[in-house]
Amino acid sequence: MSTGREIRLIEEDDGWWSAIDEEAGVASQGPTRQEALENLDEATELTAEARNDDTAAPEPDAPWFDS
Repeated sequence: MSTGREIRLIEEDDGWWSAIDEEAGVASQGPTRQEALENLDEATELTAEARNDDTAAPEPDAPWFDS
């Protein structure tokens, strides 16, 4: 079942993968493409729960948010 999400996958210089859902404003990473996507799914779900509960999401600690 498709959620209609558009996700960017980037292979970083160190071999890790970044997965970014710009519409949701969520990003994650992992040592493989699959793990990066799984981590993104988890981060997206937790962010949605926090937004619905009016709970502040943790501050991003990722290099792609520094630009």
